[in-house]
Amino acid sequence: MVATLPGRTHGLGLVTEPLLADLGLGRVPFAALNFWATLVGAAFCLPIGWAIDRFGVGVVMAVVLAALGLVVVGMADIRTGSLSIELPAPELFFVGGVEWVTVPLDLLVLVLLTRGLGQSALSVVSLALVGKAAGNRPGAVIGLYSFLVAVGFMAAFAGIKAVFEQFHFGWRAVWSGIGWVLVGFSALAFLLGRGRGAAANHAAIDEPTWGIPLRTALATPAFWVFGLAFSFYGMVAAGMSLFSQSLLAERQFNRSVFLTITMMTPLIGLAANLAAGLLAIRIRLGVLLAAALLIQTAALAAFPFVSTLNQVYLYAAAMGVPGGMLAVAFFTVWRQAFGPAYLGQIQGAAQFLTVLASAAGPLVLAAGQRAYGSYAPVIQNLAVVSAAFALAALFTRLPRLATPLVTEDDTP
Repeated sequence: MVATLPGRTHGLGLVTEPLLADLGLGRVPFAALNFWATLVGAAFCLPIGWAIDRFGVGVVMAVVLAALGLVVVGMADIRTGSLSIELPAPELFFVGGVEWVTVPLDLLVLVLLTRGLGQSALSVVSLALVGKAAGNRPGAVIGLYSFLVAVGFMAAFAGIKAVFEQFHFGWRAVWSGIGWVLVGFSALAFLLGRGRGAAANHAAIDEPTWGIPLRTALATPAFWVFGLAFSFYGMVAAGMSLFSQSLLAERQFNRSVFLTITMMTPLIGLAANLAAGLLAIRIRLGVLLAAALLIQTAALAAFPFVSTLNQVYLYAAAMGVPGGMLAVAFFTVWRQAFGPAYLGQIQGAAQFLTVLASAAGPLVLAAGQRAYGSYAPVIQNLAVVSAAFALAALFTRLPRLATPLVTEDDTP
């Protein structure tokens, strides 16, 4: 999961400024390029789920890591050629017209592939691996996994920051280095996949024993309530993360407060990961999801009234806790609800929804701020939606599964 970094917004953000300077590309064209690359890249979630269920997690993990690594290495050497393409700029969708911008075709393809292979495909691989291996009551395992993912991302950001600031490497060298590290890990994944330990655990991880096919899962209320609730959180988190400094400035807080909150929120999420992992063993996942969404609802509703430093820290904590809780619920629910047999396909469909929503999040906040002249009204509207999802989650039951394998030929 940490290896998805170059395919995520935060990872790409590490090299955005020097990349734009090198290529002479403006922010609006790059925003349009990134938006469409993210949307199209979401489609990678669907076939990768089928490949995992067909060929096994280990093989697919090695192939995706290698492909992502080589794409990142290629992106580090980009020198924009003569081919270009016109795209509609996303932030103008909600006003009178649509502005078309020209972007380099090679950069569009490379960013699309990093999104598709990283944020989409490799995320599904990671979720399927832990989902298939964690067993029928995976709460503690998933809580630890979520904790390690958060620690891993923090360590990766710290390492890249040190390379930039202490060793003064350029963005191309850093990006190329990340790519070759991923290629190296793909070889390691392939070797581990063939080892005796992997063979011993093959039945536990790659061999399905029971489960519900994707088409049947899509017909259940549980898939859509959980899938859309997770996607809604991702939409809110993406928008508020991208515009976090602007949001705080509207409440009269300076950049120093923004940086403090940026460091504080992941630590709160880590604690929430572990606590939610333990709670997932003892309570229904619908209750856990509802609790997380209610905390988010309270934080969103309170945002327009935040005026003191203590209040802004409390607000940041209230936004960090749901992230940790929802991560555990997202990693846990698909196996528990639908079984391991078609887990890759089901998680691929769920990840597809979350990627689409995260792409839309910044647009929702930007359009709302433009329409109202303030973030406060649109955030309060989001609080109402969050409360509705919390209520739906509270009354949604997971399917009752029998242990025999359900095949694609069985009638839903």
